[in-house]
Amino acid sequence: MKSLKKITCTTCALLLTFSLVAQEKSAEESYLSTVEDVVITELANSDERDNKLVALQYLENAVEEGRVSPDMLVALDHLAGEGINTQSRQGGRLMNNYPDIRAKACDLLGKVPSEESKTTLKNIALADNEPMVITAAVRSLGDIGMNDNDDVVNTIAWANKKNAVLNPTSSLALEVLIAYEKIADKVQDKSAMIQSVGQIATNYKYVKPVRDRALALLKQLQSNGSNSGKKNANKDAK
Repeated sequence: MKSLKKITCTTCALLLTFSLVAQEKSAEESYLSTVEDVVITELANSDERDNKLVALQYLENAVEEGRVSPDMLVALDHLAGEGINTQSRQGGRLMNNYPDIRAKACDLLGKVPSEESKTTLKNIALADNEPMVITAAVRSLGDIGMNDNDDVVNTIAWANKKNAVLNPTSSLALEVLIAYEKIADKVQDKSAMIQSVGQIATNYKYVKPVRDRALALLKQLQSNGSNSGKKNANKDAK
């Protein structure tokens, strides 16, 4: 009986010890997480470009480890709009126009799929004038794969149309096609997408492999549309 009591007491003591250690570890992890959020926020909001790059390094590690906090998402949103949504001017000159910062932030947002990420990327795709940033935003929108009420496909189509006139680049056109391929089955009204793909296919400012891919996608979309029409006709006949 004494041995049983002794074992029970020892077990309780061990459980209590483990519980205290777990609580201390949880509190320490929470503290470190909070500190990291503060550091990232300060670096992201800094006027120095190098500090923003360091913030992106912290954020990339957090994304890869799957531990992105709400504060980190806010920092990514801020960096994605650096020089567009938030502008710092000196003597009328824009001082914080960092396309590489925005592009990297857009790439990271694509790895954190959410309505907030999608909204930020849509805004950047429409507002930015740098092809490399728009390319990153379009790529990430395709990776996220959301297309509620065709909001994403219409955003991509508009961004592609604007840049086809102002600054056509094959890299952006290619990412537009890839994004369309990823969300094609989620598009309700494919007319805007088909027109956009057709414009890429016939624009000789784009390299031939991009135009060929556009033609292949156009045939696929038209084929799917025909098959869908035949299915609906068969259902009506029945």
